[in-house]
Amino acid sequence: MIHVENVSKFFTLHNQGAAEIPVMAGASLCVARGECVALTGASGAGKSTLMRMIYGNYLTASGRIMVGEVDVARAAPREIIALRRRTLGYVSQFLRVVPRVSTRDVVAEPLLATGATRAEALAQAETLLARLNIPERLWPLSPTTFSGGEQQRVNIARGFAYPYPALLLDEPTASLDPDNRATVLAMIGEAKDRGAAIIGIFHDRMARDEVCDRTLDVGQFTPGRAA
Repeated sequence: MIHVENVSKFFTLHNQGAAEIPVMAGASLCVARGECVALTGASGAGKSTLMRMIYGNYLTASGRIMVGEVDVARAAPREIIALRRRTLGYVSQFLRVVPRVSTRDVVAEPLLATGATRAEALAQAETLLARLNIPERLWPLSPTTFSGGEQQRVNIARGFAYPYPALLLDEPTASLDPDNRATVLAMIGEAKDRGAAIIGIFHDRMARDEVCDRTLDVGQFTPGRAA
């Protein structure tokens, strides 16, 4: 479902004479349906960079990134938008939403974008918010004023509202108490059971061991690293 082939990446420092900093070379990875792969490696190894390239936020310098039938590395912006709408979900560490939009509507938005009725989308949003222990009194409010843990749970609810065939998870249990952590791990397991291909960053070793089928050390793709 997700195939990364010989991908490289460098950043250009435009304020320093357009110097190029290589950050990744020869990255390759395949994730099958129903499989969860954890990206590991030291801070700065490129875990988040690789996920952002798969999602289409960063351009690659070379290589292919196939998500289903779409090569993200070469896709037009409209193809990336369509891919994100129905195929590739992304749960980042930080919730970014338009202020004054209610929590219920934030979670319902992916379903509305794929053709669900408003009633269907709101019902699913409420089910997820309740499951993740977001108090009902908060549902009509904007999540921008919530605690970090509450915002993370809203972000997770939004990411799991639509049954994406592929998911990218960036530290999905980082700010959670044990009960909510267990809920999120169960949701990841359910996504695997329905056939989702998942790539995640899990610094929580116990969470990684519970839901991930294998790990990939991204540090091996650092340019100049000794074999």
